[in-house]
Amino acid sequence: MFTFTKVRLAVIGIGRQCVSARALNGARAACRGFTSYSPDDESSTCVNELYDIVISGGGMVGTAMACSLGLDPNLAGKKILLLEAGHKKETDRVPETYSTRVSSISPGSATLLSGIGAWGHVVNMRCKPYNKMQVWDACSDALITFDKENLQDEMAYIVENDIILASLTKQLQTLSDRVDVQYQTKVLKYTWPRPYHVAESIPWVEVTLGNGKTLHTKLLIGADGPNSMVRRESGIPTVKWNYNQSAVVAILHLSEPTENNVAWQRFLPTGPIAMLPLSDTESSLVWSTSLQHAEELLELDEESFVDAINSAFWSNENHSELVETAGSLFRTALSVLMPDSGSARQLPPSVSGIGPKSRVMFPLGMGHATEYIRHRVALIGDAAHRVHPLAGQGANLGFGDVACLTQVLSQAAFNGKDLGAMQHLLEFETERQRHNLPMMAAIDLMKRLYSTNAAPMVLLRTLGLQATNALPPLKEQIMAYASK
Repeated sequence: MFTFTKVRLAVIGIGRQCVSARALNGARAACRGFTSYSPDDESSTCVNELYDIVISGGGMVGTAMACSLGLDPNLAGKKILLLEAGHKKETDRVPETYSTRVSSISPGSATLLSGIGAWGHVVNMRCKPYNKMQVWDACSDALITFDKENLQDEMAYIVENDIILASLTKQLQTLSDRVDVQYQTKVLKYTWPRPYHVAESIPWVEVTLGNGKTLHTKLLIGADGPNSMVRRESGIPTVKWNYNQSAVVAILHLSEPTENNVAWQRFLPTGPIAMLPLSDTESSLVWSTSLQHAEELLELDEESFVDAINSAFWSNENHSELVETAGSLFRTALSVLMPDSGSARQLPPSVSGIGPKSRVMFPLGMGHATEYIRHRVALIGDAAHRVHPLAGQGANLGFGDVACLTQVLSQAAFNGKDLGAMQHLLEFETERQRHNLPMMAAIDLMKRLYSTNAAPMVLLRTLGLQATNALPPLKEQIMAYASK
């Protein structure tokens, strides 16, 4: 039986201190074939290198995780490695054109990014705050608005994913003495330890790389997206389904300059369409619709595509007279009972054109790992949960995972605990599932509730939307929950 208590195995021959002979011999016996790679030495020999934490996946969430861990004072001295199969994403200047993939960054996520030093880079490059959100039904006059008092505070920020990642990458470069990074590094295989070490077993997670090298880690963090190899190979089951929908995204040119501080979303029978502010003259389109309709939208010429967008936001062709009558009566009753409740309807800006080559589509689905952790393994971001974009919460859920896991690992390190132990990883899983599951269930319910134009269902959601809009305390609770 092999046991390791706070053993840090260092690279032999490059000036790092070696562990005791007894620990080293035990590690060699347990980790045969374990290699360390020095870029300056193509003839690197087989040695034992052990990382405290390896993060697999260098997207927005994985890179944020690396920055957050690298900056935590209780984790100073820990060996941390970020593995990314793709190229390094960095830029020193703001791109001339907007990227089609954007995220709605909540105040809570902005606080996290600020704490790890990346938000300043985002602000210096490009982001657009919005102070209000209007959501309304294409099958009735029902609507709900969310806004901060007197529109003085930002509800959230629309930021291009590329800019978030470039900002995080720039910040990560300042942590080179605390976080190792390997780009263009593909993982071929993971070998998992047993919860209780037995003879001939390895005590750590073994990671075999595409370059033939192998490394070990006390904790593997899977941040490798919805098709996570970490999740799959660790045997964590996933509950998932496709919505048979695709999201068509594009950069929109507005007909005239506007303050453009409102996020607009309208629920069509085929799916929600959203217009998110990027600047005074441009917005981002996220149109979730059926697969066939999405393909048709991509084939339209620019003028026809623009007409389809304006019609989707302005047309009342799906209205039902019965629902309108019932909704009008209910709205009148609410105004009598609560005269100061509700919000006036605003009309969205019209669209005059789209950015060149900005129309793309991607499939939509729902997925949730039944467990976020296993022995020496933790999942974050899309590797743990995938949601419909209608609520703009995908990136925020991932950044919430980062904040929570950092706090848990920081406390474990402070207490001298094994970072890969299940005891504190369970704290992370419990806290995040308590937050993520209700949010995911609400998003899925909303998607299904609005994916029909059947009169009874339209009437039900119309009354519900109007009632919610008439209750400011309830709306404040919703905004507070989504802002985390």
